[in-house]
Amino acid sequence: MSEELLRQAVDWLVRLIEAASAVVVGAGALTAFVLFLTALVRRDTSGFVRVRLLLGRFLALGLEFQLASDILTTAVAPTFEEIGKLAAVATIRTALNYFLAREIRTERRELEETDTPTDQASPS
Repeated sequence: MSEELLRQAVDWLVRLIEAASAVVVGAGALTAFVLFLTALVRRDTSGFVRVRLLLGRFLALGLEFQLASDILTTAVAPTFEEIGKLAAVATIRTALNYFLAREIRTERRELEETDTPTDQASPS
């Protein structure tokens, strides 16, 4: 009886975390889209980089929530098949997160390099 209750609680928690992931990704996509339209109207090409950075951060956070839900899914009496699936999914999501974080760092560096000369320019 207690194992079934634990399974139900974990199942509920997994659904909650997956919903949180969807909300994070959805909010990030919506926010990025609004900022993209703003940059497009202003013809601000550096704004596109900021939009990519913002969206990348939201996607990375969403991936972390998804990984947490996958771990919880296999937390209660996992089979070897479930552990194998978790390992594959965790590897893929970790790789995605790694490359996304690397791209965010690169974009941030490029953005800082383009912003630095204008910040240091003396007023005329």
